[in-house]
Amino acid sequence: MKRLLVCEDEDTIREFVVINLKRAGYDVVDVNSGEAALRVFDQENGNFDIALLDIMMPGIDGITVLKRLREKSKTLGIIMLSAKSQEMDKVNALMNEADDYITKPFAPSELTVRVDALYRRVIMNSMNSEGIKMLESGPFVINLDGRTVTKNGEPIELTDVEYKILTYFLKNKNTALDRVSILSNVWSDSYYGDNKIVDVNIRRLRMKIEDDPSEPRYIMTIWGYGYKWEEKPENHR
Repeated sequence: MKRLLVCEDEDTIREFVVINLKRAGYDVVDVNSGEAALRVFDQENGNFDIALLDIMMPGIDGITVLKRLREKSKTLGIIMLSAKSQEMDKVNALMNEADDYITKPFAPSELTVRVDALYRRVIMNSMNSEGIKMLESGPFVINLDGRTVTKNGEPIELTDVEYKILTYFLKNKNTALDRVSILSNVWSDSYYGDNKIVDVNIRRLRMKIEDDPSEPRYIMTIWGYGYKWEEKPENHR
């Protein structure tokens, strides 16, 4: 589950953030002070992927919380929230190892896009540091060393592009991925063709992995945006 810690002392802003992140599929724990954020982080044994911290708070301010969380975890994704737009606030946060900075007020779409982007980086870095050799989702298993894919133990023959798309999906399960993101991660930033190539290869991939490609259960279309891999339990019907 994608877990977030939200620390914001203004109730209306915190509720706005929590509602929108829960809608985006995140498990959110929210607190209203820096002291509470540090306490909850320790109580949960640091079991969070991302922390959103307001800079200006009474008591322990957001920058201090940032420094203390960074001492506890180098892999935690941290986004700072502030009503201030001055350059020095942003520089101060980033110099203290924040990953991103959002200036209030912000739209729900900006919030979720920035959090999703950081979450993907956190998961990718975690996989790289842990030397992950296998990716699994329901009946699917990808052997990263052997570059093989099986479904219910049976091999599936994929092209290199199809393999890269499937791998990208399984590294970002239950996360909406836009076409540009898929394009840059599979074809690299050097590709300048039409991003409809993503749709074509998704159709081909569905033909190979879905029981009924016309009614996909795994690669779901997010209309006007892109696609999402839905994690399905093995006994799903």
